[in-house]
Amino acid sequence: MTALVEVRDLVKTFPVRSGVFAKASGSVRAVDGVSLDIHAGEVLGLVGESGCGKSTLGRLVLGLLAPDSGTIRFDGRDVVSANRRRLRELRRDMQIVFQDPYSSLDPRATVGDSVAEGLRAQGVPAGQRQDRVEEVLTLVGLEPYHARRYPHQFSGGQRQRVGIARALAVEPRFLVADEPVSALDVSIRSQILNLLRDLQARLDFTLVFVAHDLSVVEHLCDRVAVMYLGTIVEIGTRDEVFGNARHPYTQALLSAIPVPDPTRARSRVRLTGELPSPLDPPSGCRFHPRCPIARRAVCDVEVPTLLAVAAVPAHLASCHLRTGAHQDLDPGPGPGPGPGPFLPSPDPTTPTSSCPG
Repeated sequence: MTALVEVRDLVKTFPVRSGVFAKASGSVRAVDGVSLDIHAGEVLGLVGESGCGKSTLGRLVLGLLAPDSGTIRFDGRDVVSANRRRLRELRRDMQIVFQDPYSSLDPRATVGDSVAEGLRAQGVPAGQRQDRVEEVLTLVGLEPYHARRYPHQFSGGQRQRVGIARALAVEPRFLVADEPVSALDVSIRSQILNLLRDLQARLDFTLVFVAHDLSVVEHLCDRVAVMYLGTIVEIGTRDEVFGNARHPYTQALLSAIPVPDPTRARSRVRLTGELPSPLDPPSGCRFHPRCPIARRAVCDVEVPTLLAVAAVPAHLASCHLRTGAHQDLDPGPGPGPGPGPFLPSPDPTTPTSSCPG
């Protein structure tokens, strides 16, 4: 498949300020050396625990944040060094759906004005803007007359439909949906997910779906990238990641997915220790303090790289033991077939913390 977006060695840090004068006392590496290709026409799921850097990565790709280092190319065009005029041109092709439908819309502007915001920025004449607003509101399941109403007159699900309409108004080729259903009621989430999937199939745009819920990602995405403390630890097709996960962190996330069948049991993988501070990440493999199969001789010292898993070049994982990078070490129990239990739970007398799904 053709790569629409190419990310190479991307780094983004944020200063941590403290004291009366708010002096920088440290920094957080929200994104640390990420390289990634996003294929044209696919739905890529970007998953991980809160604070792992997935939302920051999405905003970096869109040019909403400037990276400290690294390159981003969209359809061959450099995003990092683009000036204001070139960024405006890119905005027609790249849009975002924000997480919170309540704060992402201006309460003083009508829905029609909010949806037309991108069209105005692109210089579309007023008459054409009105027609396009009505067209895109209908596309997301609302009515044309809703353009005259204000955000407080809509439910959360309807507001998120407005947010999707605003993003699609300029007919983008690439869309980042930043946890678009996490603030919605469970009964509404499936409607928004089905809407996004239907729109992506009809309009053929590329979608990056940022989430922390793997069950949602399984329903929606073609490929899955798993992030941990600013790095990508595993990436592959949905079937490969869900059926043959190789990184212990991915296996732990999968084990936390609820099973709808009450007669079927799934063994939980419980990770020892707490999530390390992003202000002082561990040396070597960042996951090794919580990893059930870590080997101190290697995992504490060497930083793993994304390597192909077995004979599947499109399935990559960054684990010294699961990818055969150190074949002289015993990797411990291997994954079983399918999305069942992958790793044994630690001794019940060991203090543990559940891995959030």
